[in-house]
Amino acid sequence: MGEKKKVIRLIDLGEVPPVRSQTCYHAVGYAFGPETPDTIILVSPKTPYVCVGFHQEVEREVDLDYCRQVGLPVYRREVGGGAVYLDRNQLFVQWIFHPESLPASLEEKFSFYVEPIIRTYRLLGIEASFRPINDIHVQGKKIGGTGAARIGQAEVLVGSFMFDFDKKTMAWVLRVSSEKMRDKVFQSLEQYMTTMKELLGETPDRKRVKEIYLQQVSELLGAEIIEGRMNEAELAEAERLDRLFQSEDWIFQKGPLRRPAVKIHEDVHVQEIDYKAPGGLIRLTACTRGQLLDSVWISGDFTAIPKEAVVDLEKTLSGVTLEEKSVTEAVSRALRETGLCCPGIELTHWVSAILKIRENLPPR
Repeated sequence: MGEKKKVIRLIDLGEVPPVRSQTCYHAVGYAFGPETPDTIILVSPKTPYVCVGFHQEVEREVDLDYCRQVGLPVYRREVGGGAVYLDRNQLFVQWIFHPESLPASLEEKFSFYVEPIIRTYRLLGIEASFRPINDIHVQGKKIGGTGAARIGQAEVLVGSFMFDFDKKTMAWVLRVSSEKMRDKVFQSLEQYMTTMKELLGETPDRKRVKEIYLQQVSELLGAEIIEGRMNEAELAEAERLDRLFQSEDWIFQKGPLRRPAVKIHEDVHVQEIDYKAPGGLIRLTACTRGQLLDSVWISGDFTAIPKEAVVDLEKTLSGVTLEEKSVTEAVSRALRETGLCCPGIELTHWVSAILKIRENLPPR
């Protein structure tokens, strides 16, 4: 007798109300027991919404006034990560597995989880690859991120296929400190995010994508995929969580202070910092790639600095490593070449303001 083939239960929910697209995998996790099969849920929300990570404070992350104006509900999930705009153009792929079915380390879990997604993209003609710790990239652009959590007795991994993405709305739903910052977030999303529609010129057939993906899962995991449905216990838990996730106490609970940088993908962050120099406020709206200053907009309430000199300084700083020596050399060169001079704002003030950007970046 050969070894019995592993079985994975598939729950293809199609399109559901937005809150259920989050509560379904939580419900399976909370109802999970020793006899529950490893489960994959495929689901999309019927209508758009905004979802914040478990550790975030909604008021600090989301422009609630904008969301109310356009009728976007806001929910909190029990998986970490950042605030994100979601709609039917993403196909969510949710794994609810026994811990022993997955690798031990977090990075290995993510790599294991994304491999069938990556293979599916490649079979569709998209050269995707895993970008540790939890992103999927195509030629340096992000086409998907992943999240993980322990829910009940289950290990949960979540991500999506990105058919299309409304980058403009994503920039609008985030709470930012200025319109300049919002413009920078949108520009960075345009530059560093991509979708199947952008890469292929059209959105592929959803049924075909699902079929390819499930075939890859079956081959990679050596498993038979059997279509099923949520059982009574899971459905009852989903209904309880639907109510919880829409309650103000849950949505607006307080968490730790947010990291002020907006993550575009694993390496790219956008942030706005203020630095008070004797001669006035220096405000920098910066996009970073790793420890490089990719681009920066400079503003503030300082006086007597020609706009052309500020633009030249912005250009000089583009591509500079965020280390004191590199920044000092770049600013010195710009001051020398442009004659940029402002009473009360010296070389040391510019350098200190720029290096402040490093404080909000993840450690190397």
